[in-house]
Amino acid sequence: MKLSTRGRYGTRLMLELAYNYGKGPVSMSTISRNQNIPIKYLEQLIIPLKKAKFVKSIRGPKGGHMLAKPPDKINLWDMLTLLESKYFLVDCLSNKELCENSPNCPIRPIWGKAFKQIKGFFQNITLQDIMEAHQGISKS
Repeated sequence: MKLSTRGRYGTRLMLELAYNYGKGPVSMSTISRNQNIPIKYLEQLIIPLKKAKFVKSIRGPKGGHMLAKPPDKINLWDMLTLLESKYFLVDCLSNKELCENSPNCPIRPIWGKAFKQIKGFFQNITLQDIMEAHQGISKS
């Protein structure tokens, strides 16, 4: 699984909001500056995150964006599958019709097991976990 810029930037956007959870909305310009992500890119990323109810927006001069739920309730898998167009290791896992060898392929079940491991790993990591791990590294 190779993460695209969309997945990486989206994760950084969500982390920025997580660090500010409970402190009020964060402006796009602040997120852009802190995360070194162009505002135009952020504007595209925020749309699916709002539709999925990960993020809510506040209009007005003191407006911005904020997490719609606590950082411990948002896992990496849910965010990445929302932001990434392809997240399977190989295309035949999502559609076995794509490969004529799928029915008899000896390695396809291995790809499937690896995918399940990756999925489980990301499902068990929340934004809160990432923040706590980063704070532990920062204190060292």
